[in-house]
Amino acid sequence: MKLPRRQFLHLAAGAAALPAVSRIARAQAYPTHPVRVIVPFAPGGPTDVFGRLMAQKLSEQLGKQFYVENVGGAGGNIGTGRAAKAPADGSTIVVVSSSFVVNPALINKIPYDPIKDFDPVTCAVTTPMVLAVHPSLQASTVQELFSLAKASPDKYSFASGGVGSPGHLVGAQLRLSLGVDLVHVPFNSAGDAINSTIGGHTPIAIVAPAPTVPQVQDGRLRALATFGPSRLPTLPNIPTIAEAGYPDILGENWFGVLVPAGTPKEITTVLNREIVQAIMLPDIKERIAALGFGAVGNTREEFGKQIAFETEKWGKVIRAANIKAE
Repeated sequence: MKLPRRQFLHLAAGAAALPAVSRIARAQAYPTHPVRVIVPFAPGGPTDVFGRLMAQKLSEQLGKQFYVENVGGAGGNIGTGRAAKAPADGSTIVVVSSSFVVNPALINKIPYDPIKDFDPVTCAVTTPMVLAVHPSLQASTVQELFSLAKASPDKYSFASGGVGSPGHLVGAQLRLSLGVDLVHVPFNSAGDAINSTIGGHTPIAIVAPAPTVPQVQDGRLRALATFGPSRLPTLPNIPTIAEAGYPDILGENWFGVLVPAGTPKEITTVLNREIVQAIMLPDIKERIAALGFGAVGNTREEFGKQIAFETEKWGKVIRAANIKAE
């Protein structure tokens, strides 16, 4: 039977609208079951603390439980690899740090591809590295420190939170781009690195703000610069490295949220909206600040571009500096 033209067009339009209606319904219903939040590090660290804060708020905002599963080991690679193989249906999300874009070049074989295996949700928070020195060092500015290092190659050492850590990679940038010859001394944590500099064993430290700022405020360390795009609220009188005259040397740690590749965009849109809303709440911003981080909450597209850019950038630095994982 041949349908009248008006009825045919009406039915065709209705059929075309079905996928859009389905997508809207799926987004409105999400999540229908508890959601696993993989944190690829051991409990108690900053990634874990942030992951639990986020999971709690998402549970409250979306009405279903978001529960943290710690899968530590291999610098985050084991848990991240497990997340890459999870169903792409919104039932699993993963919280990663900046090591996510560093490990592919640092470690010979990892169980994920940072570009192909995940879809970005948001870079939630970020923190710049801090350049600090022992008060006895005769350098009150970045320029004075770099002059000392260039005049006496291999004499001055700097402490970081480990091989491939953001502090280590900043130091590698200084060597490659500016010819600042500093000897790297890796530690198991930023706290251990700071203690070494306080004790005068390594006169320089390039580490995160959380363990550094209290020591600067107490006069046990002298901060010379931070490696982010803007000044730290907790160190308002300390210039950025760009303000000190070196705009190309940047180094930050960050926490972001990913989902397995192929997760419906309607779901990633919901997650992005809810995570950004959560990290902008005053109580969450305060707790994040206590970890030394500031809220970002960029778009899915912006985070995707960030991942691609940093994967390439840090890969070049690691290969040029011949950095190897221990």
